[in-house]
Amino acid sequence: MSISNLTSTQLRNAAGLKEKIAGLENELAALLGTETKAAPAALPVAAKPAKKGGMSPAGRARIAAAQKLRWAKVKAAKAKPGAAVNPEKKAGRKMSAAGRAAISKAAKARWAKARAAKK
Repeated sequence: MSISNLTSTQLRNAAGLKEKIAGLENELAALLGTETKAAPAALPVAAKPAKKGGMSPAGRARIAAAQKLRWAKVKAAKAKPGAAVNPEKKAGRKMSAAGRAAISKAAKARWAKARAAKK
């Protein structure tokens, strides 16, 4: 089994065992009074995978600029009295005072008729 096929847990266990072996060899050398050869380097630990995706600072700046522009349009429309909040949307129909009076008069007549029928 090659090192590249090991999981990160297996690699950590192998590195730990290698350190224990090196420590035991040093203890043995100290007891026997001999020098030990340098312990080989620990097994390489798998590197973290590169982060994918994300957004560049330039992309973030473009999005922020576009959002600021949208809010500026909304705030400018609110500052003008009688202006629509969405400047691209057409203003709704407005009823004349005479039209409103005619509708009110007709409604009052209907209610008067309904009340008279109830009595």
